[in-house]
Amino acid sequence: MMPSASSPTIRGIKSRRGWIAAALVPALALVSAACGAAAPQTQAGGGASSGSNKLVVWDWHSGDATTKDYYAEARSDFEAKHPGVQVEFVAQPYDQYYTLLGTAIQAGKGPDISMFNGGAQLRDRVSALLPLDDKVGDLKDRLVGWDAFKQASTTYAVPVTLQGFPFYYNKAVYKKAGLDPEKPPKTLAELQTDCAAIKKSGNACFNLGNKEGLGIEFFLSGFAPGVFSPAQYDAWLAGKRDWKSPEVRQIFQLWKQTNDDGWYNKGVNSTAMFNDQFTMFSGGKGGNVIGLISDTAHWKSFDEFLGPDLGVYQAPIANPGTVKSTFLPAEGGIGYGVMKWTKDPDLAVDLVKSLSSTDAEKLFFEKAGAIAADKTIDTKSVDVPAAGQIVSWLPDSKPLLHTALSAKTLDLMHRLSQQLISGDVTVDQVLTQLAASDK
Repeated sequence: MMPSASSPTIRGIKSRRGWIAAALVPALALVSAACGAAAPQTQAGGGASSGSNKLVVWDWHSGDATTKDYYAEARSDFEAKHPGVQVEFVAQPYDQYYTLLGTAIQAGKGPDISMFNGGAQLRDRVSALLPLDDKVGDLKDRLVGWDAFKQASTTYAVPVTLQGFPFYYNKAVYKKAGLDPEKPPKTLAELQTDCAAIKKSGNACFNLGNKEGLGIEFFLSGFAPGVFSPAQYDAWLAGKRDWKSPEVRQIFQLWKQTNDDGWYNKGVNSTAMFNDQFTMFSGGKGGNVIGLISDTAHWKSFDEFLGPDLGVYQAPIANPGTVKSTFLPAEGGIGYGVMKWTKDPDLAVDLVKSLSSTDAEKLFFEKAGAIAADKTIDTKSVDVPAAGQIVSWLPDSKPLLHTALSAKTLDLMHRLSQQLISGDVTVDQVLTQLAASDK
């Protein structure tokens, strides 16, 4: 019988106090870039700023059942402080979110507050956002992940969650393939051996959906800790990216080769990552998946279906000559920014504070499973081993590589990743185009 997490007291939280608080402080001190990819679609909608008696918030989560209590708590906290001011949450479909927001920005009219992924998606839109450093000083010590929401040294959004790309695996699939379910691969060579066995047993080794082109983001940031040397990893984050290096070529060649070797489910380019890829993994249709720790496709959502069969591991070491150990790539996840056109900036900032309050963030973690950006949350503990392992890795984490790129280069990488899988371009052609875009 599949375990359920639908009750108010979620499966997995018991009595190891303060595990996030202990783990995140050093972890996020290392973060210097931004956050990543995606989340599921919700519902289409409109919404526009209408003055100081109403605030409109755009996001892609307020239509989710799992975040209902989080938004209710934020609304209640804000309205208690500002009686008579209405709050409207508008859940936009994620795959159209930044296009819709871009249209609003061009028109100079839209929501008062917007949800953002950290990194490129935020940095490309800071011209439409209010600087927040002089307004959120009381949040600085309580929250972590700020660097993902900065352009240079200026803060443009308040973090709500953390994001990271662990490798999740299904122990039952490993066992069926004759593998030790308690020994996930530590090296790329071991992973290749395991994949051959899993494929022979009738399962996909990895579940992958690249219809949106997002798969390459997960692949690059997921595998890079085992491919790049520490110095090369840090140089990439600092903007010193060598697209001609053997390691960068190795990543993209591996993307192509793993598809050719049959690691994935059929129809990768016609399969949606959100949510077909993760639904397949939850349904036992694959041995591994690169998932998230933020607002979806994380330990809690997989645990609901896989229970004790859920395992997690860090990127396998591909280059043992230069990589001695790997780490979890992680940084600030999603956050809220205030649009420049809002009629009452201070009022909007107060709503952002309610959206990032400890009580609200605790509900986001407990009900939706997102690793919150609030280091004061007493989460007590988890009895889901995957969650405990993820949190234990946070102190050694480094930011995700793909979020250091511009949105323009990411869009190009999405298209080229599909063409590379379909055989329409070569690895060298892909790297040449990405290098030109990343200048």
